[in-house]
Amino acid sequence: MGENGKEQAVADSKGHRHEFTKAQEVIHYALEQWGYPFEVYELLREPLRTLTVRIPVKMDDGRTEVFTGYRVQHNDAVGPALGGVRFHPEVMEDDVKSAAIWASLQSGLVDIPYGGASGAIVCNPTKLSFRELEALSRGYIRAIIPSIGSTKDVITPDAVTNTQVMAWMLDEYSQFSALDPSGFMTGKPVLGGSLGREVALAKGAAIIAKEAAKQENIQLKNGRVVIHGFGNVGTYVAKELVEQGVKIVGVSDGYGALHDEDGLDVDYLLDRRDSFGMVTNLFKNSISKEQLLGVDCDLIIDASRDRVMTPKTVKSIKADLLVETGKRTISEEASAQLHEQGTTVIPHVLTSAGNKVLSYLEGVQNHQGYYWMEEEVNEKLQQIMENALSVVYEHSRKRKMDMQQAAYMIGIHKHAESCRLRGWI
Repeated sequence: MGENGKEQAVADSKGHRHEFTKAQEVIHYALEQWGYPFEVYELLREPLRTLTVRIPVKMDDGRTEVFTGYRVQHNDAVGPALGGVRFHPEVMEDDVKSAAIWASLQSGLVDIPYGGASGAIVCNPTKLSFRELEALSRGYIRAIIPSIGSTKDVITPDAVTNTQVMAWMLDEYSQFSALDPSGFMTGKPVLGGSLGREVALAKGAAIIAKEAAKQENIQLKNGRVVIHGFGNVGTYVAKELVEQGVKIVGVSDGYGALHDEDGLDVDYLLDRRDSFGMVTNLFKNSISKEQLLGVDCDLIIDASRDRVMTPKTVKSIKADLLVETGKRTISEEASAQLHEQGTTVIPHVLTSAGNKVLSYLEGVQNHQGYYWMEEEVNEKLQQIMENALSVVYEHSRKRKMDMQQAAYMIGIHKHAESCRLRGWI
């Protein structure tokens, strides 16, 4: 590796480490606010278990390639750990540890009996054949099987791990554990899966957006909404809000933004997306994403993947409510700035909890051997999400802090209390 390569590797490592350090800072802040002694943070700042495995796979060309896999369990004082497994070429151990902490916070927020976990395989799935991907998925399960199960650690989907990958993992696990064939994972297809899984993330975000609007006394009928990030989640939330009578006055994607104070036709835009899902590049009157932030509106849905929301750019925001569904696209500094301006920010850790709740509901159905209709699943999802939002709002108002800070406090509290009651600290 040349000098440039070494420098890049060091820079990448620091970036991954920063994400983990950030997660630690979040729980440190939350525990301090609750008044817990430092030893509680000492216990929760690192995962209870970190497993690194090596997975040999016979490739299509006859050679054997060895892949690295991880499974991290942050805490299991509340109940079994629960979290996703992703396939990514640049994932590092600190990324997985960070994700496990966020999984704990999310479980605590929506009050489900799980700790946080996360897993990953270092690979580029787009360069693997169907057979190679299957062999890798099965090899990962064989490698981590002593550490997983419905009473230890439940695997959920994440990046690339679709229902087919989950089905392979389920089949592999069932060959080693006949007593727990489906309870060790969620996100399964018809093989013990739950209805409502495919849209749970977006539906959960839509539920939070509508309920937060009520909390902020925003009338959705004829309300003005901007969708920052017109992808899968953004378009789903847009369609849900249009049914409530709102006007979508702006949308943005990777190329730019569109704005019309009289309202955009969402169905028209969806019909005209290109093969990459983009739409703004097809119109001459597009504006920048930064300009879109400053338009007059009542509510902004931030479903983007970029970080346009900086302390500087958010100063132009006029909306009373901002719902962050993109993965932590709003920094603590930007969130504090918005709070100072009078804009309420609903953080990603809460709005993206729909999949986590669905995993819990799927586990309940697996254990009782009875599966609900989709309408009943959606009702339970709505009840849990609305209750979680209500608790965070109440805590925010009581403590006179922003919603992000309140969410972090609620998210860690159950885990800290469970550790205390068990006599661990």
